[in-house]
This record gives sequence, structure tokens and C-alpha cells, in this order.
Amino acid sequence: MISATDLADLPGIDHGFFTRNGGVSDGVYQSLNIGLGSDDERARVEENRARIARTFDLAPERLVSPYQHHSADAVTVREPWAPGKGPKADAMVTDEPGILLGISTADCGPVLFADPHARVIGAAHAGWRGALTGILEATIEAMVALDAERDRIIAVLGPTISATAYEVGAEFVERFTQAGDGNNIYFKPNGKPGHALFDLPGYIVDRLERSGIARASSLGRCTYIEEEDFFSYRRMTHRGEGDYGRQISAICIREG
Repeated sequence: MISATDLADLPGIDHGFFTRNGGVSDGVYQSLNIGLGSDDERARVEENRARIARTFDLAPERLVSPYQHHSADAVTVREPWAPGKGPKADAMVTDEPGILLGISTADCGPVLFADPHARVIGAAHAGWRGALTGILEATIEAMVALDAERDRIIAVLGPTISATAYEVGAEFVERFTQAGDGNNIYFKPNGKPGHALFDLPGYIVDRLERSGIARASSLGRCTYIEEEDFFSYRRMTHRGEGDYGRQISAICIREG
């Protein structure tokens, strides 16, 4: 588990950006695969998820994850739901202690949010589509609706595919440059005609900073390159492995 400096010392808040290590799965899922949508054995995935919850001294049923679908939809969580029965959304917020918000990723950006004064937290799955269409801002707005204050919110981006590993085509570049005049700065040529390298972490952190929150930062860890520590959807496709595991990033408000 990786702890972010900007979140580690916040009173009443626990968090962790988990690696692929420390679980019971094997093969391409080795070892801490928490992906309920993967073809891994369900019992192993549930044990891995239970291990995540126990890290926070919580029962397994207190860990909640949404059905992520690359949207800009954020939901407010008042009570846990059964594994695999969550709403379709790509972000969650809560002010309820003892609920562990967990976002699964395998290249997309996991972002954890906290306003420790208001005791409001959030977790978002920010792939390129969600980031472009507003999932980060939707998470912040949902936190504000729970009495968080924008200028007190701290956000940290966890392990994400880096610009050196994220090759995209001309249509992708055009989509972003048409969406904003300054978006061309997130692309660099890679010597391959019609292709470029996309800086997803830079794009996410910049959008967070422009949202007016107190502070935004990134762990600077690459899911594609750091194979021993992270699952990667893109690495799987390049190797033709057929399926892949997911790591989790999680945050909760301590009870009491």
C-alpha cells in the first residue's frame, strides 16, 4: 500500500493506494486483484477485497465500489451495498464514518479527495473520457453538497499510466484539442506518423487545480511501466493476455 503525503496526516481520514501485491490470486491476476468484473475466481477476489478492508480495521462489507463505466456520474454513499451491486458511477462521496470508498483501476487515474474539517471524502475513477467530461468536477460538487468547502479539499492522483507509455491516435488528439484551446500541451510527438503520447496524469492534476480546490498532487507512479507493482490494461492488450487484474485505491472516515 502506498500512502500519499498530502493525505497521510489529515485527522480522522485513512487512505491507501494499493499495489497488485499481497493477495491470493495467481496467473495474470497475481496477486491482489480486486476486480469483480475480471475472470478471476470470485472467492479469491472476495478474499483480496476483504484484505483491503481489514487494512482499515473494517469488515469486508464496508468496502464499496461502483459499477464504473467511464462517465461523469458521482454518487453519495449513505450505506454499503453488496459486492457487485453498486450503482453505475465513476465517483463516490460520503460523510459517513466507517464506509470505505474503493476505486478500481488498471491504467486510468484513481483520485482520492478529502476535506478533513468537514469530514467529507471522495474517490473518483478518471480515465481520459471521464476526466474530459467532468468526473473530477462532479466529485467536488458532490462533496460541496455535503458541506465540504472547495478551498479546503485536497486531492491526490494515484498510480496511472504515464505519458511515456500512453500512445494515442490522431482522432484522440483531435477530440481533446477541440474540447479546449490549451489541451495541445498534453500531447507530444513520438516519431510515429499520426500518433502522439498523451499525458493523462498532467491533464488530471491540471483540471483539479483549475477547479479551485486547496491542493492537487500526483504520486507519479506508472501502471504500465511498473509491472511488479501494478496491473495495466494496456500492457495486457499489447501482450494479448486476454484478461487483467485491477488494483484499488481507497479512503474512509474513521469512526469515533
